[in-house]
This record gives sequence, structure tokens and C-alpha cells, in this order.
Amino acid sequence: MRGALLLVPAAFFAVFFAYPVAAIVGRGLRTGEGWRPGRIGEVLTRPDVLDVLWFTTWQALASTALTLLVALPGAYVLARFDFPGRQVLRAVVTVPFVLPTVVVGTAFLALLGRGGLLDELWGVRLDTTVWAILLAHVFFNYAVVVRTVGGLWAQLDPRQEEAARVLGASRFAAWRRVTLPALAPAVAAAALMVFLFTYTSFGVVVILGGPRYRTLEAEIYRQTAQLLDLPTAAVLTLVQFAAVACVLALHARTVRRRESALRLVDPAGTARRPRGAGQWALLAGVLLSIAVLLVLPLGVLVARSLDASGGLGFYRALRSAEASGGTFVVPPLQAVWNSLQFALAATAIAVVVGGLAAAALTRRAGRLVRGFDALLMLPLGVSAVTVGFGFLIALDEPPLDLRSTWILVPLAQALVGVPFVVRTMLPVLRAVDTRLREAAAVLGASPLRAWREVDLPMVRRALLVAAGFAFAVSLGEFGATVFIARADQPTLPVAVARLLGRPGELNYGQAMALSTILMVVCAVALLLLERVRVDRGGEL
Repeated sequence: MRGALLLVPAAFFAVFFAYPVAAIVGRGLRTGEGWRPGRIGEVLTRPDVLDVLWFTTWQALASTALTLLVALPGAYVLARFDFPGRQVLRAVVTVPFVLPTVVVGTAFLALLGRGGLLDELWGVRLDTTVWAILLAHVFFNYAVVVRTVGGLWAQLDPRQEEAARVLGASRFAAWRRVTLPALAPAVAAAALMVFLFTYTSFGVVVILGGPRYRTLEAEIYRQTAQLLDLPTAAVLTLVQFAAVACVLALHARTVRRRESALRLVDPAGTARRPRGAGQWALLAGVLLSIAVLLVLPLGVLVARSLDASGGLGFYRALRSAEASGGTFVVPPLQAVWNSLQFALAATAIAVVVGGLAAAALTRRAGRLVRGFDALLMLPLGVSAVTVGFGFLIALDEPPLDLRSTWILVPLAQALVGVPFVVRTMLPVLRAVDTRLREAAAVLGASPLRAWREVDLPMVRRALLVAAGFAFAVSLGEFGATVFIARADQPTLPVAVARLLGRPGELNYGQAMALSTILMVVCAVALLLLERVRVDRGGEL
């Protein structure tokens, strides 16, 4: 039964992920004389490539450390403190994570770039420095730490730490010897995910980094789309693939350690009102950091979407293709409708494929099943640029000649949505008592009816959450769709990037307006998710 459930996800990933990636990498490494593995060494010894590799690794490590430093206090506050507006604050800190990276980059460009808020007030411009990239990565990944670490922290029994205090341990010693060991797997898992997202950063670096700062993903895009140097792009794709595989292997190991820890904790709610001046000061500090690091960039983005008189001129210009100066053949506002249609189709695909995969992986098994679970995460780390260009190269002959069809964009978006569906549904499916399924089978129910009558009622809310996350990330997918979105059917992220790439105040204002629309749509979707959220140990 499990093997049958895996057939659809396996076929989907083989055809629409492995095949396009292998096709583009193979074309880059193959010449008229055959395969040239020696190209790998030739590319990796070039000074410009070494600079890209160094910057990619360095900024990912720095972004991870800075994110942990800033977000861990927030994880503690949201896990242990009970105060008015706590649920709303949980939603607010999660909004940046589901925002498209193009919007994040645009928000920090409006805050730190030429003509941005800091430039106007103090003449400070950080749009071409590494600090802008690091801060944008903290903004984007804050929720990863809060959800992953804070979800577990809220389930730890505080009486264990209190018992250590009674036995004479100081507050810090009790935390270090009791709480920290239990939190360590969750902290490690969060750090690895932040490293993965920042190591493969694309939209943020493209907008903020300029020509000086490029990650592997941004360099793959430059080599593919601008220089048409497929051999170099293929080698860089292999390097990124190897790095991502190592990170995912470490992440799978830490998740298994984390699951063992979760069986030892008390799941009862442990949040209390802050007590004493120190706890109130900590709460105030966390609220201030959230306001400055998360809310302020979004507020500046909204402000920059208004024209000089504070009106909606930039929004009205979105209704005309002529206003963009020939950037689009359709009005930019059409990108909103295109994105919604594509995201809905991608969500349907991701829910079907991810739901079947999660059902197949419900019962813990051997290395084969665990390996397939890890493979489902690869689209989050493997170059989306390579996937998008691979679609153009590989899916151009019958029976898979899809280059001229609209379904190509939802398929690429669904690849990113499937991991979120699996990660959301799998903990809930594993929590269903297997004896209920066995009882249904004894009473004569078929496996399909048993799933419909037993599993589905219990996982319905998780399914809604999974669909919401798939919709949000599909809406903002940029790396692959920048290649495959047609000129008459641009998506919102692609439209924003094209407008930012053209000079003029009107184009800049329209980019800010489209980014604001995209931000609002994602925020509304997330607030709706918060009402039906199923929290199982902090899974996103």
C-alpha cells in the first residue's frame, strides 16, 4: 500500500525535478567529444568562482548566527510568556517567511537603498553592502527559529528546571543543564534550515547585492541567463547540490533526535504572564526588535508605494501597459490575476503529491523511506534557476512538450510547495492512533474508506494549513518562474523584478505597489492559517 502511495510523488519528482536538472547539468558538462568531467576542476579553480563560493558560505554562516542571536529571545517570549496579542504577534513574525524574496529585497531597498528612508534621514545607504543582505536574511528567517525552537520550548515542562533550582543550581546552570540539552536538536534543526535558505538565497541577493555580491544561486542565474555559460552554471549547480545534500542529511539526523526529545516532554501549555522587571524588560526588548527588524521594512515598503502626494498614483498606473514604458505587453496589474491562478493550480498539485507522500511516510520505516523523505526537501535547496532553465531545455518534445502551455509555471511552483505540505501533514498523520485504522479494517472498511473515515477528519485542519503554506510559497516563487513565465502572463515576483530593473520613478513606484499587493495577499493567507493552525512541535 505504501509503495502504491509513493508512485505518484516519485513519478512527479522524477519527471519535473530530476529530469530537468539532469538535462541542464548534462548539457553543460557534455561537449561534441563527449563528457568532460575535467570541467569541474577547471571551473572551481577560477578566482571569480572561488570568490562566489567564499561569499556564499560566509554570508550563510553569518546570517545563521545573526538570526539565532536575534530570534532566540523571541522564541522564548512567545513560548513562555502569555500576554495580550500573543497570537497576532505569532502571525506577524511569520509573515516575512512566506513573503517572496523579491518583496523582502524590495522592502530593504526602500529602507536602505538610494532614496530610501535612511538615505533621506541620515545619508546612509546599505543597498550594495553585505549588511543589507544579512539583515534581510534575518528578516526572512526569524520565523524559522521562532516556530521550530519556540514550538518545542512551549512543550518543555518548566518543573524540571524548577527542580534543579531547588537542588541548588543557579538560574543559568539550571537552564544550561536541563533546558538547553532538550532544546539543542531544535536549535540545530533551525540553524540548518536557516543556513539552507541563506546559502541558496537568490531574490534578496539579486536586488540588494548588486554586481559585487553574488551567491551561488545568483551566479548560476548570471552564467545561464546573461553569459550563456552552461558549463560553469552546471558545475556550480553540482556544488550547490552537494552542499544542500549534506545540510539535509544533517537536518534529518537532528530531526530524529528532536523527535526522541519530544516524547519526554509535557505537552501542556506553560505560558505565564511576565513576572518581575527583568521579564517585562525582555518582553519589551523583543517587541522593539520585532518592530524595527520586521515591521519597519514592511511599513517603508507601503509608504514607498504611494506617490509624492501620498496618493495611489502608482497603483492606478498598474492598470496601463504603456505606463511601464514597454516593460510589459499587458498591464502590470494583470500579474496579480496571473499569480492567483497559477498559485491555486500549484496548490492543488502540491496538496495531492505532498499528501500522498505524507501518507506513505506516516509509519516510520527503514533507510529507503527516510531517504525519500529527505529527497522531498531537495527542491528547497537545489537551484530553482537550474530547474526553470531545465524546464525549457527538457520539456520541449512530445509527450512532454509543455513550453507553450500555462501549466509549466504551476508545476515549477508546486515543486516548492510539496515540502511544506509534507512537513505540515506528516507530524499530524503520525499522531493518529494506528489502532483506529486497524479497527476500521476489522469492520470491513477498505484502506481508502478507512483513510476517509479515520484519518481525514483528524488531519483536515492540517490539510488546510498545508494548502495555505503551499499557496503562499507558490505565489512568491521567483527563481524558476523568471525563466518560464511568458511575457503576456507575468507573475507578481517576475513583474516586480522587471520593474526594478528599469530606470524611472514611475517604474520604481509600481514595483513598490505590486510588492505591497503581494505582501497583503500573503499576510491575509497567513492570518487565516493562524486561525486553523495545528501546532505539532513547531513544524512550519
